[in-house]
Amino acid sequence: MLIIQEINVIRHNINMLDIEDFKKKLEKKSRLLGIDPGRKRIGVAICDENKSIATPYTTLIKDNFSEFLIKIKKIISDNDIKGLIVGNPINLDGSPSQSSQSAKDLAINLSKNISIPITLWDERLSSEGSFRLMGGLDVNSSKKRETLDKNAATFILQGFIDYINK
Repeated sequence: MLIIQEINVIRHNINMLDIEDFKKKLEKKSRLLGIDPGRKRIGVAICDENKSIATPYTTLIKDNFSEFLIKIKKIISDNDIKGLIVGNPINLDGSPSQSSQSAKDLAINLSKNISIPITLWDERLSSEGSFRLMGGLDVNSSKKRETLDKNAATFILQGFIDYINK
């Protein structure tokens, strides 16, 4: 499976990198953007320039890719983002899930249109972890669902920055 992914990356001449190459491309002080991909709702989080704290940013509704791309490019520009992390929803046993290919396709399509480095990050249980974290808060269920996507993106991004900072 990994060989097929590498062939696809080479064939499309895109900015998708493995995690180690992604780390090498980052400047010491640079903000990152994390994405929790979904069919319609896409959670977005950003981190500080020291790459220590991820913060929920917004949830975008993806009606079509062109409009979504405009919104993402604006977020990247407005926040001086230097790298993009797309959550990859793999199964607990490490095998690709049904949604995994969609996440990879999103990352590939973004990389064809955005010049900053992009990588995929294992997002196993990010939505569940996000929902559990909110469980202790005095917030009703509809509000939790409303913020789930951007909080899941924060969970993904925080996991990534914790990994690259260790």
